[in-house]
This record gives sequence, C-alpha cells and structure tokens, in this order.
Amino acid sequence: MQTFAHTHHARTQDPLTSASRVSTMTTTSRLSVLLARLWAADRLLTGSGLFLLALLVPMAFGLLLDPREIGGAPAWLKPAKFALSLGIYSLTLAWVFIYLTDWPRSRRIVGRITAVVILVEVAIIALQAARGTTSHFNFGAPLDAVLFSIMGIAIFVQTFASVAVATALWRQRFADRAFGWALRLGMTMTIVGALTGGLMTRPTDAQLAGVSADGRIAIAGAHTVGAPDGGPGLPVTGWSTRYGDLRVAHFVGLHAIQVLPLLTLVAFRGRREQTRVRLTLSAALAYVLLFVALLVQALRGLPLVALG
Repeated sequence: MQTFAHTHHARTQDPLTSASRVSTMTTTSRLSVLLARLWAADRLLTGSGLFLLALLVPMAFGLLLDPREIGGAPAWLKPAKFALSLGIYSLTLAWVFIYLTDWPRSRRIVGRITAVVILVEVAIIALQAARGTTSHFNFGAPLDAVLFSIMGIAIFVQTFASVAVATALWRQRFADRAFGWALRLGMTMTIVGALTGGLMTRPTDAQLAGVSADGRIAIAGAHTVGAPDGGPGLPVTGWSTRYGDLRVAHFVGLHAIQVLPLLTLVAFRGRREQTRVRLTLSAALAYVLLFVALLVQALRGLPLVALG
C-alpha cells in the first residue's frame, strides 16, 4: 500500500516555485522544459497526446479537400475535434502525474489505459468519417454496432480508471494547498462530466418507436433533447441552437481539470495562501453550479443560445 513517504519530494514540485524559476526563459525554452517534464512523467501518454495533435494537420486537409457532410457537418470536423480534445486531455493527465509523486503504479496503469483508449477512440471516429457515416449511436450495420460498442466500453474503462487518479489526488499532500484543491476538484468534476455521456446513449422515444419488425434499431441515443441530432447548431461545436444539447454540460465538465488548476496558477497567483485556497474553492463551486445549470437546461430541451 502506498504511503506519504515521499511527501517531501512533492514540495519540490510546487508549481509556483517552478514557475518562478523559469520566469526569465523564452517561450521556446519553457515549452521544452514542460515537454521534458511531461515525457518524464509518462512517455506513452505524452507521445499519444502529441501524436493526436499532429493528426490535426492531415485532418485539416480533409476538411479542405473532402466536401462530404455527415449529420450536417463536414465529415472530418468530428475526428479533428476529438483529436484536439483527447490530445489536450492526454497531455493534461501527464501534467497531473508530475505532482502525483507517491503513486507511480497508479500513474503507470492509468497512463497506459488512457493512451490506448484515446487512440482507439480517434481511430474509430476517423474510420467512420472515411466511410461516410456516423461514429456515435450508430447501430445501422453490424460493423457500426461493433465499433460503437468498442468505443463505449473503452470510454467506460478509462473513466473509471481516472477514479484512481482522483483518489490519489485526494490522498496526495501538496505544498501549494490551493493548487492541490484545484487538481482534486478539477479531476472529480471531469469524471462527473464524463459520466454525463451515458445520458446520450439512451434511445429516444422516437427511436424506440421506429424499431423494425426484427427488433433492430438503426440509431440508439442522441445528444439533442427535443429533436433528432443534426439540426442547426453553433459554428465548430455544432451545439443545437433550437433544442437542448447534452454536449454543452459534457464539455464543461470534462474540461474542469484544465480550467480550475489554470485559474489557481494564473488568476489567483501572488495572493496569500489562505486567500488562494478560498478563491479556488469558490471557483470550483461556481463551476459546479454552471455545470448543473447547463445540464438542467439541456434536459429541459432548451438551447445554450437560441437562434432561429
């Protein structure tokens, strides 16, 4: 069982102290130092994140050269969005691992699981885009059903693997208390946000009514509440501008692990420790209330921004 035997080492990882040491570095030097620390924390996770970000280049060409649309959006937009989001998450998790000095085994297991899952997810989404069909909620053909099931199982495993990270964060001691709270609450909120994805996999009443005589269903699940997916939406995100959209709260919840720590490190920097702790806890509470409000709004069938 892991203990706090290396708590003194965590003090050497104080983010504010580290930031002051590199304050005079150039942007390139800072990036090099950060990448070196991420690589040392978890090579597979960092490499996977960088690979996904690099995939944005060929996917950008796909957006420019491939005129096809899937569900009313450019065919390669969804793979690009997932590559960007999961690439950032992978690098963020490696960054979190820097401060989990007492949990090397948990870091190694979760890092490997996450790296495999994010690569599988993006690969399937890209494959379905290349085939000209949807990747999520698609049970139209046996292959589609198998691919979506693989995605669902993979995300389920990764989400619960991240519970181990949250548990370690709650038990890890931090020299910077405010930053510790930001990481703990951010990861916890990210897990909750990920779990809201399960709300999208439930078949709608219209889908259940359309089940064929042999019991098959082509589409099972939706992110739009009150209408079928694919209607008018906000640029890039595609969030519905006429009905509720569960992706809004899902997005906000998932990115808590980036937002809360950055607020603590940047916006609350230079204040007294106790003040920074209070501000961090207040920001976390506000973030939770925002998440809940967006989720309730979507479930009521109301759009984030009503247009048309």
